[in-house]
Amino acid sequence: MLVYPETRTQDIRSALIGRREELEAEYVATVAEMTLAGVVDSGDDVADLGNKAFTREQEYVLAESIRARMDQVDRALERLDAGHYGTCETCHGEIPVARLAAFPSVTLCVACKSRSESRY
Repeated sequence: MLVYPETRTQDIRSALIGRREELEAEYVATVAEMTLAGVVDSGDDVADLGNKAFTREQEYVLAESIRARMDQVDRALERLDAGHYGTCETCHGEIPVARLAAFPSVTLCVACKSRSESRY
């Protein structure tokens, strides 16, 4: 288990909370756009409806992706509170600070991530 100084923990927490707020704003905007697009569909011809259905599907996938990233940040905050932030969930080794700086909600070290991706 990594033990960060309190100031470092607060910096990490602030960065994660800031990222969570950015993602939440992006999610709200995407859902609002989807809602507005659904209201303006009347009177369209078949081609327009097909186009709009495709666009809505893309927006839905985008919203789900944003939601998943919000969940990752939430889990990172939980790991930080539990004292497990920066520890690989697979090998329990230390995740390098540079990797955490680039991807604050990462849960795997580079080696474990590479192994998990090579399975697919």
